[in-house]
Amino acid sequence: MTRIARVVSLAAAVAGLIAPLATVHAQGKPTVAILAFENGSFGKDARDYDGLTKGIPGFLVTDMSTNTSIRVIERGEVQRLVDEQKLTKDGHVDQATAVKVGKLLGAGHMIFGTYMIDPKGNFRLDARAVNVETGEIEHVDRVDDKADNIVPAIGAMASKLNSGMKLPPMPKRTSDASPSANPATGAAAAAAGPPSKLPMRYAVMYGKALDLVDHGNKAQAIEMFGKVIADFPNYTPARVEKDKLTKSGA
Repeated sequence: MTRIARVVSLAAAVAGLIAPLATVHAQGKPTVAILAFENGSFGKDARDYDGLTKGIPGFLVTDMSTNTSIRVIERGEVQRLVDEQKLTKDGHVDQATAVKVGKLLGAGHMIFGTYMIDPKGNFRLDARAVNVETGEIEHVDRVDDKADNIVPAIGAMASKLNSGMKLPPMPKRTSDASPSANPATGAAAAAAGPPSKLPMRYAVMYGKALDLVDHGNKAQAIEMFGKVIADFPNYTPARVEKDKLTKSGA
């Protein structure tokens, strides 16, 4: 092999290594990823809300994806990396872990946090955002509401995080109940947020379905997404997830 050929070969190999990150930053958009949230609820029913560990990131991804000036990495992609690399212990996420995951994903900002529902039905959501490049916490925020107002509460958190991380402004929120939504293509999931009202038990059910997907229990996940859709037929994220599983031959 000539010297020129060796140089060309080496350059091609290096290009192959940096291609994933180049793809992430191709459009120069800030890239955000969201990790699972920890359940800090208390009382005899505390474990009933475990489904929200995956549900809350799912809601946040849907809300923040309405901002077409940023790139939000799919929740499932983040979870697969965490599981494959065994990056968390017992579901616990700390600042160092968030930075490590962010670097592997090529994300500039990582979001993680905790939630709490008390016996009186009060809902509290705490979130932290880490700047992956500096490794520092760049924003901390909190939202308090009633448990059955979980969807607007998470929507409010998405807006606060977007502003606190100094990302490009989010567009005006629209409902995914719009007749223009097209669940078959999945486009509506990024173009519209969750319905303005989704009772807590359905939010938990949605989160449990996402967890079933993560564990490869596709048939059970389809059934659970179906239960959400049965009572909330215009809930686009559940429809999109169910359609993806059906088309993949679950």
